Amino acid sequence: MRASLLQIDVNERESVDSRRQRVAALVREQAGVDLVVLPELWTTGAFAYERFGAQAEPLEGPTYEVMAKAASDAGVWLHAGSIPERTASDSGSAADEGPLYNTSLVFSPAGALAAAYRKIHRFGFDKGEAVLMGAGSELVTARLPETVVGLATCYDLRFPELFRGLVDAGAETLVIPAGWPERRRSHWTLLARARAVENQAFVLACGTAGTHAGVPQAGHSIVVDPWGEVLAEAGSGEEILTVEFDPAKVATTREQFPALKDRVLGLEVPRR
Repeated sequence: MRASLLQIDVNERESVDSRRQRVAALVREQAGVDLVVLPELWTTGAFAYERFGAQAEPLEGPTYEVMAKAASDAGVWLHAGSIPERTASDSGSAADEGPLYNTSLVFSPAGALAAAYRKIHRFGFDKGEAVLMGAGSELVTARLPETVVGLATCYDLRFPELFRGLVDAGAETLVIPAGWPERRRSHWTLLARARAVENQAFVLACGTAGTHAGVPQAGHSIVVDPWGEVLAEAGSGEEILTVEFDPAKVATTREQFPALKDRVLGLEVPRR
């Protein structure tokens, strides 16, 4: 299986529409790859809190349309990173706005929506995303022909119980788009490897380059195998990280070293 992680630079001088078209062109260039992954909140910048409300869009909004077409044009599975999703209020009135969510979208090679995941753990410690966005409540997986993908986003990486739940739901490959800051880059690589080792799964973690609202980004998108070996790692700038891996290694690893069978404590979370 071949995957490309698009570690893009979220340049604040670039319009959202221009960035959508630029990223769509990059996706189309990945024709022949099985899975393409984009970063978290690449339309706005993960730390550009003041833009979340103004640039939020409905699930099937402009980013959805452009990314669905890009996936179809390239004939790839596309994890389109995440967007600030604007929902309708409970009243159903178009004039009333519901909460925002940090929502990931996964498209099939036909351009159909295969999965949507609302980020469960919001970053900010009672500021920023933590107060501006609602929290998701469901674990989400997507079944690709080669592997079952478990979805998580950025700050989720710090919460191992979420990934245990994804493994219980059948996940073999964990895909994590992020807007991770440079000042905590050592945590990024450490936690990506830890999630791979403890869950005996592949981890594909895609970050951003550049600076979001004055916050330098870590970059260093990374692919880790079920033994914790780093198969590929990007640098700090804009880069396309392409790697080939064998999803069958998950089953082999779990058979050779059946640590997951010795679990005692579990986690019950609604799944779909």
